[in-house]
Amino acid sequence: MRLSSEQSKSVRGVHRFAAILAGLVILLISAGAFVTSKEAGLAVPDWPLSYGSMNPPDWWTISNVRAEHGHRLIAGTVALLTVGLMLWIRRRESRRWVRRIAYLAVLAVLVQAGLGGITVLFFLPTAISVAHAALAEIFLCLVVTLAVVTSRSWTQGRQWVNQGEVGWRLRVPLLTTGLIFVQILIGAVMRHSGAGLAIPDFPLSFGRVIPPVFDFPIAIHFAHRVGAIVVTAAVVSTVVLVSKYSRDSSVAMVPAVVMSCLVVLQVSLGAAVVLTGKGVFVNTAHVATGATLLAASLILSLNSRRALSEPRLDAVGSMNAAGSDAIDSIGDFSGAHS
Repeated sequence: MRLSSEQSKSVRGVHRFAAILAGLVILLISAGAFVTSKEAGLAVPDWPLSYGSMNPPDWWTISNVRAEHGHRLIAGTVALLTVGLMLWIRRRESRRWVRRIAYLAVLAVLVQAGLGGITVLFFLPTAISVAHAALAEIFLCLVVTLAVVTSRSWTQGRQWVNQGEVGWRLRVPLLTTGLIFVQILIGAVMRHSGAGLAIPDFPLSFGRVIPPVFDFPIAIHFAHRVGAIVVTAAVVSTVVLVSKYSRDSSVAMVPAVVMSCLVVLQVSLGAAVVLTGKGVFVNTAHVATGATLLAASLILSLNSRRALSEPRLDAVGSMNAAGSDAIDSIGDFSGAHS
C-alpha cells in the first residue's frame, strides 16, 4: 500500500540511517574477509574479550591482532547501530512487516556475533566459519531491504515499467539475486576449506577446460568457477531486461548499471586471486565486491517486486473507488425519486 506524504516523510530519516548501516555491513564483511585472507582469525585467542580486556594494550601495533580486533570493533558498532535502527523503526514505522524485518536484523546480528565467537573458541571449524559467512550476507540483505522499503521511491510507489508488457520477466532479478547468494556460499566453502588454490591456473584448470581429476577441494573450486559463468549470464540477462523495459533510471537502471560494472570487476578479481596466489588485498576486494553485487541485485529485485504488486493494488483501489461512486449514484437516484 502507498503511504501518506506525512508517513513517507517520517521514514525518510530511517531510510538514510539504514542505507548508511548497509554500507557499514559491507565494510564489516570486508574486514572479515581481510582477517581470513591474512589467516589472522586466531590472532586474538579469547572471546568475547580480547586478551582479557575490551581493548588490549597496543593492539593496533601488531598486524594480525589489529585485523582481528578491528573486525570485532566494527562488528560491535554495527550491532549497536542495528539495535538503534530497530528501535527507530519500531517507534516510527506503521507497517508491521517492516518492523518484523527490523527484528530479524537484530536477531541475525546477535546470532552472527555468537557464531563469530564460536569460530574462535573452537579454532575456526569450517562448518561454523561458512555459516558465519553466509549469515553475514543474509544480515546484509535484511538491512538493504530496510533501506529500500523506507525509500521515497518505494513509499510513493514509483513505477519503472508497464507491468502488462513485462509480466513474469520481472522475476528475473530475484532469480539473479538467488544465484549470486549461492555463488557467495560456494565461495565461502571454498575459502574456509582451504581450496582457493586447488586449481592453480586460470582460465584453464590444470591446462584443460575441465579438471582431469576431482577431489573435494578441486570440485568446490571448479564449482565456484562455473558459478561465476552462471552469475555473469544472469546479470547480463537482468541488465538487458531492465534496459529494454525501464522508464525510470533512478529506480531500475542505476542498480542495473552498477551490477554490470560489479560483475566485470568481480570476475577480474576472481582471476587475480588465483594468479596472485590469494593476495590478501585482492582476496578481500573479491569478497567485498561480491557482497556489493548481492546488495545491488537485491535492490533491483525488491523494486521489481514492487512493480509487480503496485498495479494490482492500484486496480483494487480503482475498484473500490468505482464501487463508492456506484453507491453514491444509487443514493442520489433513490433520493431523487423519493
